Amino acid sequence: MLTGSLTVPGQGVSFATRGLPPADRVAAWERALSEVFVDVEVAVEGGRPWAGELTAERLGALQIATEESGPGTILRSARSVAADPRTHILVRLQLEGTALLLQDGRTAELRPGLLAFHDARRPYRIVLPRRQRARVLMLPRALLRLEEGQLSALTATAVDEAGGGAAALLLPLLCGLVDEVAGAQAARRGELARMAAEVLGTLALEQVGRRPAPALWERITASVQDRLQDPGLTPQDIADQHRISLRYLHRLFQTQGTTVNAWIRARRLEAAREELAKPGAVHRSIAAVAARWGFTNPSHFSRTFRAAYGMSPVQWRRAQQET
Repeated sequence: MLTGSLTVPGQGVSFATRGLPPADRVAAWERALSEVFVDVEVAVEGGRPWAGELTAERLGALQIATEESGPGTILRSARSVAADPRTHILVRLQLEGTALLLQDGRTAELRPGLLAFHDARRPYRIVLPRRQRARVLMLPRALLRLEEGQLSALTATAVDEAGGGAAALLLPLLCGLVDEVAGAQAARRGELARMAAEVLGTLALEQVGRRPAPALWERITASVQDRLQDPGLTPQDIADQHRISLRYLHRLFQTQGTTVNAWIRARRLEAAREELAKPGAVHRSIAAVAARWGFTNPSHFSRTFRAAYGMSPVQWRRAQQET
């Protein structure tokens, strides 16, 4: 049973599944998360012991929660969004274990010390591969002072102090403030929470400012997509085509969590995989398909394909023919 209420500032919630029958734990956990955050659905694999613990406290506009649970999936579906009018912004700071946060077509892989924003106004999914613990902050979207387009560009992007910029200063500051709230006296806790909310807003603005202009990013990636079959395509060619410096081109891809060469390689592998699955390409050799998509060395193509998809091109083609 949930204790406490989030409607009274300073009064907390504490919930654990360990006192419940195993068959009732997941449903109770789903209800707890939906009450403390926003309506969500929870799924876990059967046949294994599972438990979850949750504490939360609202301090002014900011809610600070600690969530610990076994492996599973938390889903904010379109149905949940329609049924629940709350439009808060949530910020997940991973403390232990890992989490995959998926929203707006992006996936943030969160390891301890990494943070990512997600928006309750749109569907999202959090995949928890193993037991984990995270701090989850929730605040009204207006506090971030961002336009809706900026919020859409912010979600499901891992923030890491190692990435440089203001995050190198702001992320440790935010973690310190949140940790300090727990041990502070009542009179001091509200002030610390306000400071944490301000740091979150600054961090969000800094992250949005480091993202490339959507129009430029879309032009670059569209032009590269058209030239995937050119084995001589280089980052310098791309920079020259769009009249930007090579250094700026690399920075644009870094802000998307990747590199120029890695992005091109991934798109080429996707194109080759799709072609290998087509019935009309069954008589085309693996080497020919690889060469068609810019891989001049068949052995390198096979190794790269296996590393990306867990099977060789031959195995992939055979599996598609058997389905």
